[in-house]
Amino acid sequence: YSKDELKQVLSKNKHPSYSAEFYSSYINILLGVFYSVCRDLRELRHLAALNFSKFCEPLEAGKAKAGDTHKLWKNIEPHLKKAMQTVYLREVSSLQWEQIQQMEEQETGAVRGLSAHTHVELPYYSKFLLIAAYLASYNPARTDKRFFVKHHGKIRKTNFLKKNEKTSNHLLGPKPFPLDRLLAIFYSVVDSRVAPTASIFSQISSLVTLQLLVQISHDDQLDAPKYKCAVTLDFISAISRTVNFDIVKYLYDFL
Repeated sequence: YSKDELKQVLSKNKHPSYSAEFYSSYINILLGVFYSVCRDLRELRHLAALNFSKFCEPLEAGKAKAGDTHKLWKNIEPHLKKAMQTVYLREVSSLQWEQIQQMEEQETGAVRGLSAHTHVELPYYSKFLLIAAYLASYNPARTDKRFFVKHHGKIRKTNFLKKNEKTSNHLLGPKPFPLDRLLAIFYSVVDSRVAPTASIFSQISSLVTLQLLVQISHDDQLDAPKYKCAVTLDFISAISRTVNFDIVKYLYDFL
């Protein structure tokens, strides 16, 4: 389906309480967010049904009118970006989705993923990029050779552990890492040979857009951006299983 075809089909499912024009503007916003990552009619129809009530919230509260497209967009934009992390929601019913949203609205802090049970549909290499980012965030850089260089021998944690370094890296939280380290780990863990291409960099940008990676920018380091991984262990474990990668074997905390 083209974008126009999807808009035409999805707009037919308009809500009886709202005009066709209003629902069509909602579908246009929805496709603006999701079309680049999902073109499956069934999934988009499901997403449209799940998110419409959120789109209408400012109207229900009397804070906006049907023609205030900008206000309606600003209200739903963070919600749609969060939903984009779980594009394929077959495992999540509408009621479960609402419960997840209510729980997350009560939490403070960064979004770490909707649920350990939801499924993120990412391109094959994006999954390995996210895995590499997680390893770079939670493993000390000095352990990379032990994990990723063949025939280096088994790593012994006691070789690295000092009296003042007993705290788990997972308790300390994700640490920033440079792009070259991310790529070095990525090329080590990915199954097939991958030529360095612009598509890899665009997939990194997509992971940042999805809030799965966080870019740490500094004015004096524009040529060497750093990143942090923003997903939980349960989340990355679920992603790893989809590509048959046992991530726990590569995590320093679990030796």
